[in-house]
Amino acid sequence: MVTKVQPIDEVKDPVQQNSTELNNPQMPLIIGGLIVGAILMIYLMVTQNIVQPLLLVIGLLLGYTLFHARFGFTSAFRRLMSVGNGKALRSHMLMLAVAVTLFAPILAFGYSFFGGDVAGYVAPVGVSLFVGAFMFGIGMQLGGGCASGTLYAVGGGRTVMFVTLLFFIIGSTIGAYHLPFWTQELPAFEPISLATSTGLGYGGAWILSIALFGLISWLTLVVEKKKKAPKMASVPSTTGWKRLLRGSWPLFAAAIALAVLNAITLMTRGAPWGVTSAFALWGSKVAQFLGNDVASWGYWQSANAAVLESSIFMDSTTVLNLGVILGAFLASAAGGLFKFTKINSKNVAAAVIGGLMLGYGARLAFGCNIGAYFGGIASFSLHGYIWGILALAGTFVALYLRPLFGLSVPKSKDSFC
Repeated sequence: MVTKVQPIDEVKDPVQQNSTELNNPQMPLIIGGLIVGAILMIYLMVTQNIVQPLLLVIGLLLGYTLFHARFGFTSAFRRLMSVGNGKALRSHMLMLAVAVTLFAPILAFGYSFFGGDVAGYVAPVGVSLFVGAFMFGIGMQLGGGCASGTLYAVGGGRTVMFVTLLFFIIGSTIGAYHLPFWTQELPAFEPISLATSTGLGYGGAWILSIALFGLISWLTLVVEKKKKAPKMASVPSTTGWKRLLRGSWPLFAAAIALAVLNAITLMTRGAPWGVTSAFALWGSKVAQFLGNDVASWGYWQSANAAVLESSIFMDSTTVLNLGVILGAFLASAAGGLFKFTKINSKNVAAAVIGGLMLGYGARLAFGCNIGAYFGGIASFSLHGYIWGILALAGTFVALYLRPLFGLSVPKSKDSFC
């Protein structure tokens, strides 16, 4: 029996599986999504500063891009570790190459649209990072998606991903509660930047980064040739100018778009794109509402204290996340692909366990595939590279766990998305 892998981060629904063409646009859903987006935009414009409405638009574009290109991280890692197909990982390298090229002058000169401070994601390297990234690697293969993949899968209607998201939030909240132990009681080095900690400067760090991306891309080609990796199957698409609105987009186009949008995010809010800090915030607010003394947690001390006491709509990561979900929803409806999918006890169990590991791992590792891997490497942080290696190791372990939950593992003879 031939098992086919789902597309990126397993968001493909039955309509997508059985057709290589898009359906008619789901106009009632599109109109409803636009109304919701307009209401949220007006609310943010009235109650928040100009940054929040702009971030909602950026998030919407991120979600639209992710869905139309089926661009993800979970399946890219799984494809490489299972059958040796590195096409998606090479798109990561292109994305990162464009990102470091844009981030370097922004970080070096402090460019910002609104004159505030600009800082990348540079985090410590220690036990917390190693354990958290490894857990995240397992979690995303069981939960069916990474951080960005979970958001856009929810926007696309994949029902089980609502379960993953719920337990992602719970795991992130528990991780926030436990974080002081992992960061203060266990060994760790200070944050290491390839630009500022090594004497290379941003120019030298950029050259080194481009060389590393080229080396990794070459290694994936070597692995593909050695394993005779199957090619990626096509996904539902259209032609002409309609492809811009209805998809699917080439991976290389999405890689460039995501890098540009991340740089715009950096210049808009002073920090790169992130996802999971909002999950810790949402869960902590619920815990606080239920009577827990969340403000006493080490995670919510100092600078974070004001975030906990403020409206979630003041949190820029929350606004970005809402935009990603809405953008993916509009993209799926534009392609006529939005449809809630069936779930069963096994994939719910995988979603629960995977979601908990995703959330907890993200907190320990100072971020997820977006904040630590994408944002960290784009910010020239060593921890971003280590995150990627450990997440790949977690993916390898998860290949042996997925069948226990009825989840497929690609075979060398398969043609897959």
